[in-house]
Amino acid sequence: MTLVWRAEPHEARAVVGLLVEFRDWLGRSLPSEESFAASVDRLIGERNTEYLLGATAPGSPASAVCQLRFRFGVWHDAWDCWLEDLFVVEDARRSGLGAALVEAALSRARERRCARVELDVNEANRAAVALYERFGFGAFSESLGARDLLMRRNL
Repeated sequence: MTLVWRAEPHEARAVVGLLVEFRDWLGRSLPSEESFAASVDRLIGERNTEYLLGATAPGSPASAVCQLRFRFGVWHDAWDCWLEDLFVVEDARRSGLGAALVEAALSRARERRCARVELDVNEANRAAVALYERFGFGAFSESLGARDLLMRRNL
């Protein structure tokens, strides 16, 4: 049995711990734990940011996290949801927690009347790609006959 809930401000440390573990799993050293803590403390109380936590059993500590960010989009005259930083600790993988987080994210987006949910995922992370595809996510093209790409420029 998996449990998923919306993190409350008093659970910010659990969110930070899981994000640090995600950073380490990615083989990175930044952002620092202090930077994660400052960011989570800033965002966890904002109306347009939510963190979801997941556990494998009642009373178990959180072993999965994802962040939801909501913004109004002019192209759909509706809210959009950006699903990011979904991570499940190694010991809890294959328990259904990843799927439970995606289901909860889609439910939150529907509750907030979002027109779409977007995310990015590294194509080498085949397990994550398969999880998202199972829920109907995929590379897409609305026009011009080619896939839309997530592009980024760091400043």
